[in-house]
Amino acid sequence: MFTGIIETLGEVKTLKKEDTNLHITVKSSLTPDLKIDQSVSHNGVCLTVVAVKDDSYTVTAIDETLQKTNLDELKVGDKVNLERAMILGSRLDGHIVQGHVDQIGSCILIEEKEGSWVFTFEYDAALNNPTIEKGSITIDGTSLTVINSGANTFSVAIIPYTYEHTRFNTYKKGTIVNLEFDVIGKYVAKLMANRS
Repeated sequence: MFTGIIETLGEVKTLKKEDTNLHITVKSSLTPDLKIDQSVSHNGVCLTVVAVKDDSYTVTAIDETLQKTNLDELKVGDKVNLERAMILGSRLDGHIVQGHVDQIGSCILIEEKEGSWVFTFEYDAALNNPTIEKGSITIDGTSLTVINSGANTFSVAIIPYTYEHTRFNTYKKGTIVNLEFDVIGKYVAKLMANRS
């Protein structure tokens, strides 16, 4: 479990394909605190640390993960949003994030609003993942609040701190992002669908 509050940015150091798996080595300030078998969120995707060496660590993404997320688009030198698993008994500053990406989406509009930004994203509504006005959404692992909710689009407002300390400052029109929809909203939608 995660909170969606990004701790730091990491940098992709190497990418190595092995059969259908992708081994991703990340250089990060978190590395000294990591151990093998720990979970770390990478752009919102929960991955297990399989190796730690010097200032870098390695995780492995399997084929299913690569098919459902934007991790297969990573290049050496790319920045990734990182968050370690939450500690029970501490504050939950974001919202409950599982690290299980529901689907990808695409950035379709970026508007500067005198010191903040509004980002609008489009996604495939056929997968039945609803957004809710003022509900939570996780974009590349970042916990945010939906400000406009459409049938297959939504917007979020980004403050300068989030813009500067996450991947949001690299987004442009067409950027593919990982989306994890509000877990409570997903359960409610499933219950309502089963009642019909």
